[in-house]
Amino acid sequence: MLDAGPWDALLAAQAQPTPFMRLPYLAALHGSGCATTETGWTPRFVTVHRDGELVAAAPAYLKTHSYGEYVFDWAWADAYHRHGLRYYPKLLVAVPFTPVPGTRLMARDDAARHALLAGLRAVAAQAKASGLHVLFHTEAETPAVAQAGGLARHGVQFHWQQQAQAPWPDFDAFLASLAREKRKKILQERRRVAEAGITFTTHCGAEIGDDLWRFFHACYTGTYRLHHSKPYLNLDFFQTVGRTLPEHWLLFVARRDGAAGTPVAASLVALDPARRAAFGRYWGATEYVPCLHFEACYYQPLAWCLAQGYTRFEGGAQGEHKMARGLMPAPTRSAHWLAHPEFNRAVAEHLAQEGQGIAAYIDELHEHSPFKA
Repeated sequence: MLDAGPWDALLAAQAQPTPFMRLPYLAALHGSGCATTETGWTPRFVTVHRDGELVAAAPAYLKTHSYGEYVFDWAWADAYHRHGLRYYPKLLVAVPFTPVPGTRLMARDDAARHALLAGLRAVAAQAKASGLHVLFHTEAETPAVAQAGGLARHGVQFHWQQQAQAPWPDFDAFLASLAREKRKKILQERRRVAEAGITFTTHCGAEIGDDLWRFFHACYTGTYRLHHSKPYLNLDFFQTVGRTLPEHWLLFVARRDGAAGTPVAASLVALDPARRAAFGRYWGATEYVPCLHFEACYYQPLAWCLAQGYTRFEGGAQGEHKMARGLMPAPTRSAHWLAHPEFNRAVAEHLAQEGQGIAAYIDELHEHSPFKA
């Protein structure tokens, strides 16, 4: 059994910690049954101790599928299968169901990080895993994973960042910085929500009671049903993190007929108060209201961030439509090592070509910035 005290202390000392790497968050995923052997996530956490002190650690899982990762390797698994080889299990360093970039290989120093990577490779070999994958790691961790044989892969997300010079004081000032057609569209979308009689209440930390968690979960599962898929997270998980990590949660509730009115939608945002960062996570609605998704998932959180002095809002995986709301492209990183030498070489060639395409794609996106020239 790991001790949350040393784990979270080690995390706090990293360059880019996130709340999702805290041990109580990971423990909630396991204890609620969301990330377990039965769901294809067998925990194989690796730790390094020096003179009795925890000096390195990583959340690792033996995976029997590639769901819930957001870095897609289905084609690699299919290629293994067509050649009569077994792709699963694979060893994955990641936070289940959480595509948020941040420190993955926690370490006190370079020597500890290299020892951690050696331990991960040893676990992969012992489990006869097809390879080792580190998802959404930081740029600072890139040299270590490359030295350990990890092949670099890049993706794109969309993040909002407060201006370093002349920061926007409020949402109106932020809107004023956008090109006219973008600003006009946002104002039209917000007006449609208001004209539908929708207002929002904001609930932070312990203000999110059990009734609100239940309503949010009903909205969350409803979104998955609309897309004919099964949700990864259950009510027990949300209630647990709400109880054990209350300082990290912010809930926007859309209501009809004022602040005491009937709730019709909810948007959950995770908070990192120490880094003044917010992370858009999940949303759902009990009825369709035009433009409500944009208001609940972007405009309400951005207005809150500006009012509270938060300087970063990460909008989650994928979605070019986020650029029109002021979220700009940001590269993401992962590293992959395959035990089969020929497949490792083939994937290396593929990732080199893919990386050039991603770089060109990001450059093209920046040419279509929503902000005034």
